[in-house]
Amino acid sequence: MSEITARPFSAFAGRILLAMAAVALLACNPEAKQLRLSCQGGNAADCNELGRRLVEGDHVLRDFVFAAEVLGQACDGGVAEGCYRLGRMHEDSMGIVGDLDLMISLYRRACDGDEAEGCYKLGQAYHDSVGVDRDLSLAFELFEEACEGESMRGCNSLGLMYRAGVSATRDLPRAAGLFQQACDADEMAGCYNLGESYASGAGVDLDPARAAELYEQACDGSEMAGCFKLGDLYATGVGVTQDFEQAANLYRRACNSRHAEGCYSLGVLYQNGAGVPRQPALAASLLRRACRLGYEEACESE
Repeated sequence: MSEITARPFSAFAGRILLAMAAVALLACNPEAKQLRLSCQGGNAADCNELGRRLVEGDHVLRDFVFAAEVLGQACDGGVAEGCYRLGRMHEDSMGIVGDLDLMISLYRRACDGDEAEGCYKLGQAYHDSVGVDRDLSLAFELFEEACEGESMRGCNSLGLMYRAGVSATRDLPRAAGLFQQACDADEMAGCYNLGESYASGAGVDLDPARAAELYEQACDGSEMAGCFKLGDLYATGVGVTQDFEQAANLYRRACNSRHAEGCYSLGVLYQNGAGVPRQPALAASLLRRACRLGYEEACESE
């Protein structure tokens, strides 16, 4: 066999072996095997659960193509969560070719089926003009529907619209209440935005110490904007005791997660030798990284 024909055959054989391994693992896991058989028998809820497991690699080999197939069955069988999950796969091109038109249709079906996260994602699409024309009024309605359905991401986004006065009268106390609701349910973006409210006195009493607590909670929950803002408080000594070393640690954590302003602020500390040794070359490298990540002020500083 020539090298030209051997390579495609090898790749094809590899895909066959992987598919066989996935089927074997399903067969070896009694619960997964039962889900597969039940799904094949027309149980849409089990198709949805099997799809989730295939996407997440939960006791089965990840198989995005098979997941898309069974989630489609779940969606067609009236399981709104299956529509939502399949929509996410199209949005993220998760092992399949993403289709924005289909994504919108799936999120709409999910939302119509009372899947709150589908309403949130559909609202996000109208807010950001992804796959549809921008429609902030409709986005507001969808975020409201999502929040009422206990999507905390929906509550947080609705709070942002109330804070900005977009498609509703500006209502800072209402925004803060929505951020609190989201934060109480461990939606870290809600904790961050509630921290912003306390840091500026927007809809709540000005309380920098409380803002620091909320930023820390958000940071610990991997919301890097919280790490960055907490770093700012330590750098300025607002709400906490001034500590440049701690500020540097927080900026570094944010920067390592590709937070542009975190990289910029860490670069400034290395530039000035505040909390870290003065290292102009490292400072310049961090400013360049911040610029590449989209922070324009860093580009101007180069």
